[in-house]
Amino acid sequence: MDAINNGLNQQLFNYLQKSIKETAYYKLLGIELQLLAPGYAEIRVVSGPQHTNPMGLIHGGLITSIVDAAMGNAIRSLGIMGVTVDLSAAFTAAARVGDTIVARGKVLKTGKSMIFAEATVYAGEILLGHSKATFYKLSDLKY
Repeated sequence: MDAINNGLNQQLFNYLQKSIKETAYYKLLGIELQLLAPGYAEIRVVSGPQHTNPMGLIHGGLITSIVDAAMGNAIRSLGIMGVTVDLSAAFTAAARVGDTIVARGKVLKTGKSMIFAEATVYAGEILLGHSKATFYKLSDLKY
């Protein structure tokens, strides 16, 4: 499935799409871009046995990674390079092997140096969790 560009400058979209495909950590986890819009990103991963905890459920670290990726790329969709400085995550349900997990991140507010974002994460219609984070603006993206 190709990623959807929902209103971004095509050059920025192409840059972000390529960057996400080439990010080593995303490759390791199997994270893929689903959709980008200004201030919004959807990221997905199909969970596998490599993502499980000792109980055989999908590890919370994968969920935390995908919400961080969704929020971070929502920020990058605004042409901003930022880094996470604080993140909280609440888990409401467990994911299982084979689930397609989708995180939806959106920017809530951008300031001079701080950016606030939130994300929800689902397996199908099941809400797996919610996250909020604060990011520090490093610079504008150069693409």
